[in-house]
Amino acid sequence: MENGRVTVSRRGADRIRRGHLWVYQSDLLKTDAPPGAIVSVLDERGPVIGKAFFSSKSQIALRLLARGNAVINEQFLKTRFDDADRLRERLGVDPMLSRRIYSEGDLVPGLIVDRYEDRLVVQSLIQGTDAIQSTITDILTARYQPRSILLRNDSRVRELEGLPLEQEVLGDPLPETLIVNEDGKKLSVSLAGGQKTGSYLDQRDNHRAVRRYAHGQALDAFCYGGGFALQLSDLCEHVDAVDISAQAVEVAKANAERNGLHNVDCIEANAFDFLRDRHREGARYDIIILDPPAFAKNKESLEGALRGYKEINNRAMRLLRRGGILISCSCSHHLSEGQFAEMLAAAARDAGCWIRVLERRFQSADHPILLAVPETLYLKCFFLEIVA
Repeated sequence: MENGRVTVSRRGADRIRRGHLWVYQSDLLKTDAPPGAIVSVLDERGPVIGKAFFSSKSQIALRLLARGNAVINEQFLKTRFDDADRLRERLGVDPMLSRRIYSEGDLVPGLIVDRYEDRLVVQSLIQGTDAIQSTITDILTARYQPRSILLRNDSRVRELEGLPLEQEVLGDPLPETLIVNEDGKKLSVSLAGGQKTGSYLDQRDNHRAVRRYAHGQALDAFCYGGGFALQLSDLCEHVDAVDISAQAVEVAKANAERNGLHNVDCIEANAFDFLRDRHREGARYDIIILDPPAFAKNKESLEGALRGYKEINNRAMRLLRRGGILISCSCSHHLSEGQFAEMLAAAARDAGCWIRVLERRFQSADHPILLAVPETLYLKCFFLEIVA
């Protein structure tokens, strides 16, 4: 499987030795490898410091697979998958509804594998995983014996690798929607057309955690299919589930009906406008969840994103009763947890209240975080109490 050598600068070599998995094009000194190759990475003095996927297009030229002179073959990949499964078993992750491989977090850069009962969704994000896609699907088939595998290679990040956006189904055809069980709630997901790979698996632990604070009147803003709203519903008097997407609202409504929930009102609206209008009407909530899409798509958009986050959180804080609970999320990996916390403090100051941190949470446990690779931590989630 290995096919090439790349020599990197001292800066690139030091980055690997510090534990990061990425080396940028600007740190390549000599390249002798085809696009997508698995290469030996050498420093300027000659020794092999690791093995990596090589990209001829992306600014991230190398994504490390292993330190030293490890042999990268099919058995190596099987061992990585074994390690990933053992981690999830140790953490008590649902084996039938979870992320089985989380790219760099599982030391298999550029690869996402999600399991939805007897179906798998696989995303290859880089040239390196595209080059060995058939080997990957063979390993997955032997390991999970899925009814079908959806190769959902339509993420726009592939364009940075010079790769086409496409989908392919291996095995049985996919149903238009699939009904899965998330902690007792039946959810409809579209593997081929839904957000991410069909559902927000990265929020599942937070969906569970929010039940500890559920009471009274609740609002799930940016609700998508109603993941938070459904978990809140049997513990609250009433839940408003709001999304700007008519399709998302219809899915949330169908999910509420499927679970026999009659206190969930699914509303098509812009969340910013909805919060403003409800405040003008004098409405008050006991718990509000804000789970917007990533406002900061890149570093250049961070300043504007912070303004957007502050506005939406400020409006939510003004709508909450004293002692109310705000669950505020950001999936913008360009926004650090510290910056997010500072923004929340500023929003509270402008709303004329104090906020108390009850919990600081991240993406679900099946999306493991490498401390030396901060990019693996992208979802920040604060559970806050409005003190006054």
